[in-house]
Amino acid sequence: MGPSGPSRSLLVFCSVLSLLVGAAVGYFTPRPRSQPITVTTPDPTPTPTLTPTPAPLRVYVSGAVQTPDVYLLPPGSLVRDAIWAAGGPAPDADLERINLARELQDQQHIHVPRRGEEHSVPPPSEGVPVPTMSARPLININTATADELQQLPRVGPALAQRIVAYREMYGPFKTPEDLMQVPGIGEAIFAAIKNYITVGP
Repeated sequence: MGPSGPSRSLLVFCSVLSLLVGAAVGYFTPRPRSQPITVTTPDPTPTPTLTPTPAPLRVYVSGAVQTPDVYLLPPGSLVRDAIWAAGGPAPDADLERINLARELQDQQHIHVPRRGEEHSVPPPSEGVPVPTMSARPLININTATADELQQLPRVGPALAQRIVAYREMYGPFKTPEDLMQVPGIGEAIFAAIKNYITVGP
């Protein structure tokens, strides 16, 4: 036989009460709070510092070398490097009279003396003396050949050829100062030769 009426009611009541208590406990039990998600942003890659590239040295090499001219050399180059940039020493070069280990400076003039050359050449940093030409007639830059132009201070074969080529292309020089229009002749070279040249009558 099943439970009687009062027992059945009591059983139903206990079941309902149990459900209510369970629901209340579940409702009032604190739920764990969700944790915020932290997004870590990687540090930006540092921008590399740009180091400026040193400008090349502009060096004029003249005298007893294969190709006298103005050359661009990297910073830290030596007198020896300038001479080899000009094709190396000529057979009659007197290298004992210059310091091959000296470091170059921008716009420096390196003169390689020849054996038996009258004028002594000081170290490159002290400059090169201008040969005395007062006893010679002035050189006419409008009529002189390339060989004659090489008699001027600081004028080698390459520069003499440029003077002749410029003269043939643009006509005679009107004033000695016009010589500075020739590529490779700046104020320093013109100052060394201006007392020894003329444009003629």
